[in-house]
Amino acid sequence: MIADQKFEKVTELSAKEYESCSFHNCDFTEANFSNIKLLECEFSDCNLSNMKVGGTSLLDAVFKNCKIMGVHFEHINSILFSAKFDNCQLDHSSFYQMDLRSLAFENSKLEGVDFTEADLKNVIVKNCNLNDATFERSNLEAADFRGSFMFSIDPEDNNVRKAKFTQSQLEGLLGKYNLKIE
Repeated sequence: MIADQKFEKVTELSAKEYESCSFHNCDFTEANFSNIKLLECEFSDCNLSNMKVGGTSLLDAVFKNCKIMGVHFEHINSILFSAKFDNCQLDHSSFYQMDLRSLAFENSKLEGVDFTEADLKNVIVKNCNLNDATFERSNLEAADFRGSFMFSIDPEDNNVRKAKFTQSQLEGLLGKYNLKIE
């Protein structure tokens, strides 16, 4: 196990477990993170696009200013998965059927992200671009979407009980009715 280390501009991980480590300006594009444990680690200004995450553990991970496109998070170790994404680009990633109750997305780009059948109860999704994100049979109960935009969420197909939206976001909830909201 490697603990309390700082890594800069690395392109691969050699150990199977990292704790309280920070990764800055690393390019992990298409890296294989399968079965690696990342506990309380922080990634900043990194590219993790298309990384492989089969069996990966991400516990209390923080991602800031990272590019994390095309990642199939549904293959991660879901028991050890909690993270915060701040100012990240997660386009075309997938959280299909995942329990996301210990995640937060802020100021991020989530275009084309798949949240089908995911549990986002109490999740923060603030100030995010959700263009073409898929919400089908998702639990969005008490999720905070304030400030997010370009989303289309069908309240008849998703649990939106006590979810937080602003009045200006009504179009994203009622779009299928082709209403003119002024």
